[in-house]
Amino acid sequence: MASEAPPFWWEEPDWRALALTPLSAIYALIAGRRMRSAAREKVEAPVLCVGNFTVGGTGKTPVAIALAGQARRMHLNPGFLSRGHGGSFAQPHVVDPNHDAAKHVGDEPLLLAEHAPVAVTPNRAAGARLLLEKHGCDFLIMDDGFQSARIHIDYALVVVDARYGVGNGRVIPGGPLRAGIVDQLVFTSALLKMGEGLAADAVVRQAARAGRPIFEARTRPSRTAGLVGKRFLAFAGIGHPDKFFDTVREAGGQVVLTRSFPDHHFYGEDELAELATTARGAGLALITTAKDAARLRHDAAPAEFLGQLDVLEIDTVFDPDHVPERIIDETLDAWRQRKLKG
Repeated sequence: MASEAPPFWWEEPDWRALALTPLSAIYALIAGRRMRSAAREKVEAPVLCVGNFTVGGTGKTPVAIALAGQARRMHLNPGFLSRGHGGSFAQPHVVDPNHDAAKHVGDEPLLLAEHAPVAVTPNRAAGARLLLEKHGCDFLIMDDGFQSARIHIDYALVVVDARYGVGNGRVIPGGPLRAGIVDQLVFTSALLKMGEGLAADAVVRQAARAGRPIFEARTRPSRTAGLVGKRFLAFAGIGHPDKFFDTVREAGGQVVLTRSFPDHHFYGEDELAELATTARGAGLALITTAKDAARLRHDAAPAEFLGQLDVLEIDTVFDPDHVPERIIDETLDAWRQRKLKG
């Protein structure tokens, strides 16, 4: 489970959630007020935000990558805005995938940078200006930042994981919500239900009642060649590692052993040695996520370890498949309306 998401957040509310109710109420009040009253800077390009209601992984980054691909097919030049988990640059920085380390820019920006320029900064407006002026981007995709209220968002696509939903439905620290659902729905353009499961159904119904479009998508392995029938020790440092383990099985791999680490985990030499020794002793191959692999590659994991590592790449598949084009079109329409209003 994610380091920032205690397991009880994803279970029915218990005494811990109840005990934290006063703090959750205060957090919800402050977060809701900030979202409503913040002065959001308007930038000179359409802004599409791919966010979520909760802390933890819902599959935002693969969705953002898929939407960037659609933008390019529509003859746009997309760029990504990211805060960069753990990033250390004081000024806006455009990721160099050949030289930047994950500990400096974050793991997700390194993945995004394989598809379009990425500006890493908490000040997303400054990052937007950098992408527009220096890199010629004309369409901006925010990976996360829905609640940050620093920049005007033309279209907010909120991703909800079908298996986990919004957890126990409580606001931080009693649950995973970053603000109250009603406060967040006000700024939501559409909801994207990701994957299979029933846990998101309640919030989907709530969004539908609020008149928000509901879309559906899932992830699938980019390739299965070389994975089918192979026996693995699967390891991951992501928000919900069990989803990754299931995807390895979907790709035809046999998951014999698993190891879960905190989200955005930086692996120590002793941990990598233990993984390699355990896999070798059990006659297993090693497999991990693309996000974990980015951290390992860019933070100088031993070449021998990387050489024996399988990486599960995934794609986002929308149902129906014209949904990304609709999202891009509606973002452009909202931006044109914003420009007309001055």
